[in-house]
Amino acid sequence: MNRDEALALMHEYTESDALRKHMYAVEAALRAYARKFGEDEETWGIVGILHDFDYERYPNDAHSPTEEHPSFGVALLRDRGIPEPMLDAILGHASYTGVPRTSRMAKTLFAVDELCGFLTACALVRPSKSLGDLEVKSVKKKLKDKAFARGVNRDEVRQGAEELGVPFEEHVQFVIEALRPIEDRLGLGGG
Repeated sequence: MNRDEALALMHEYTESDALRKHMYAVEAALRAYARKFGEDEETWGIVGILHDFDYERYPNDAHSPTEEHPSFGVALLRDRGIPEPMLDAILGHASYTGVPRTSRMAKTLFAVDELCGFLTACALVRPSKSLGDLEVKSVKKKLKDKAFARGVNRDEVRQGAEELGVPFEEHVQFVIEALRPIEDRLGLGGG
């Protein structure tokens, strides 16, 4: 599956503009890490586009390890010939599936998923509504405020950096920089 096919599938299953923007953000962060690690940027980007494509239709509030998101989407992707390492990464980003994150791609997806949503929320409350002037210290301060972006799992944000083996502040800065070039697509920066 190429990027255009992945986007078509994501758009077919996801009507929410906010959820689409989240998948674009995760794609950008994964592509940046793929470049950093010398991995296949296209493969990692497709994982970012597809990791939540089934979430809107099959949200899995019960956190079933085998039903709904992400299991439904992975079954569909498997039928379309998506390689198992990509599927394992998508399954592993939801801790409740019990699928271990053993590959660098899986660890990176987990590390950037919640963080991307949190960074977008941080940017939206800034006067600039931009990632351009967002600093790590501001992100760390917002993480301590449990009322802010309460849907973001703070433990997973920190656990992701730990599993990836990257110092937390460095990880946050890296993802901020990865998202800055696409902030217009994310509805940030006044774009």
